Amino acid sequence: MARSSEKSGLLAERLATLVVMLYHGEKLDLKELAKKFNISERTLSRDVDRLRAAHLSIELDEEQKYYLVGGSSNIGFKQADINDFVQLSGIQGLYPSVKASSLKKLFKGREQAIYEAKGYAYEDASKLEKLLAMLSEAIEKNQQIAFLYNGEPRVVEPYRLIHHHGSWYLAAVRKGKLLTYRVSRIARSYQQHELSTFEPNPDILKQLEDEDSIWFGQEKSEVILKVHADVVLHFMQRQLLPEQELVKTLEDGGILVSSKISHAMQLLPLVRYWIPHVEIISPEHLQNELEVGLKGYLER
Repeated sequence: MARSSEKSGLLAERLATLVVMLYHGEKLDLKELAKKFNISERTLSRDVDRLRAAHLSIELDEEQKYYLVGGSSNIGFKQADINDFVQLSGIQGLYPSVKASSLKKLFKGREQAIYEAKGYAYEDASKLEKLLAMLSEAIEKNQQIAFLYNGEPRVVEPYRLIHHHGSWYLAAVRKGKLLTYRVSRIARSYQQHELSTFEPNPDILKQLEDEDSIWFGQEKSEVILKVHADVVLHFMQRQLLPEQELVKTLEDGGILVSSKISHAMQLLPLVRYWIPHVEIISPEHLQNELEVGLKGYLER
């Protein structure tokens, strides 16, 4: 009788341990757990079946480990899900690895934090939640949408929501042309039920995939810039300018780089930030525009 009671106690302890592990986002590796509890994998498999019978939604992943579906932390997500999220968020180059096993270090408690990302400036998307939800629904349904933009009515075919340099934009077709609208400047309209659906244009979808900026449908021009030697390392380590490419290394240690832009505002704010270490070599009118703007600022 005592032995039976002892077995029941060990089973209860084991099941409690498994439940705690699952709800803390850990996966159950039966081989490792069998060694820990000094029992067979078959016995542990029966334990998992007991938990399933208790209405816990437990599934087996590609690594043959059990996880709790819909539980806390990042459990239930497959590597493909993580890859998609990282790609859509534009942070594929931020961390050394985006494998699930490596990302576990990112989710440790604050007292054990290893990685931390700072210095990103972006608008508070929580204030745009309802508007983003409405736009998302229209994109999913391929339905035209109406809204006020800078006080003017617009009827567009919405294609994609794009986060660019800290702000959300809606990429949409109006009168046959792909344009972008800053979401924070959109005022909601209530005419959606009156508008028709549309068939997505493959050419528009390709344009969205090929363009890195939000300046769609505009011809690009090349700009040549000189980067002084004291900041060259920054430009060699990262792409700080649109479609930046190295043209030439100079004798004084500086470099010439090219950048392709559709609009001056893609480049001028960046050059202003790096003054006096970066200057525009060609076209000359762009450097003149930069200098005129700076002189106007100083005069004010």
